[in-house]
Amino acid sequence: MSRVRAARIAAAAAIPGELALVVCLAAGVRPPLTVAAAAEVLVAGVLLLELWVLRSLYCAERARGAEPRAARRAAVRAVVPEPVRRLVLHELRTAASLGRWALRRPAHGVGPGELAAGYTGPQTAMTYGLLFVSLIETVGLAVLIPWPAVHRVVLVLDAYRVLLVLAMHAACVTRPHVVGADGSLRIRYGALFDLTVPPDAVASVRVDRRYPEGRLVTLSEDGVLDLIVASQTTVTLELTRPLPFTRPLGSRAEARTVRFHADDPRTLVAALRRAGPVAAGPTGP
Repeated sequence: MSRVRAARIAAAAAIPGELALVVCLAAGVRPPLTVAAAAEVLVAGVLLLELWVLRSLYCAERARGAEPRAARRAAVRAVVPEPVRRLVLHELRTAASLGRWALRRPAHGVGPGELAAGYTGPQTAMTYGLLFVSLIETVGLAVLIPWPAVHRVVLVLDAYRVLLVLAMHAACVTRPHVVGADGSLRIRYGALFDLTVPPDAVASVRVDRRYPEGRLVTLSEDGVLDLIVASQTTVTLELTRPLPFTRPLGSRAEARTVRFHADDPRTLVAALRRAGPVAAGPTGP
């Protein structure tokens, strides 16, 4: 698989340089013609290498009897590392969520007779505060930076950051938790995390407000998965069996208990109990 490794190394070397060139061009900075030409030649060479490797892997999969779509997916998975694929998908999904949010379209993945449970309450003020600080920073840097070229580059980066924060908030708003009519539960956090709990895997559910420490997705040694929103969770879900899940960057793990946040935890818990034979469980602190 040396050709796959070579393609990955070439892409890792060329993509950052191309991104830097794009930012400079978007900011109005004109690099020397020789630098731009060399960068474009490098990127073209990397693209040709990637296409050659992808085609050879695709043909190998087809020779083994795979369908065209399955062969294409296998080739892409072999060349592009999973964290990169997931980051690209996250960017595309958050951008689509921003459009859905702006156009006030229905929430993603919520069907008729299903309950959508939001979870953005505790982080909304923090998100808009971050946006305000970003705007103040942009204005401040515009005053403090005396070099027009540097200012334009910083302006492009700041604008991208503002859009990214808005898009991530929009993804959380338009991708709520979902209680299915069959008693299933879909636990989400924007486009970063998505776990579907089937009805037969739910042992008990209860309102249980906690303030755990850790990152967004935190798994303890005893199999307790915390999906933390603004340093809190409000619902505890006990499972009948270990349930596999995927972390935001693609690594896999298993959880025996899931704790997550919902803005209206009592309504979510009541809907889940009505939809299936779920035990109440003890009331948390």
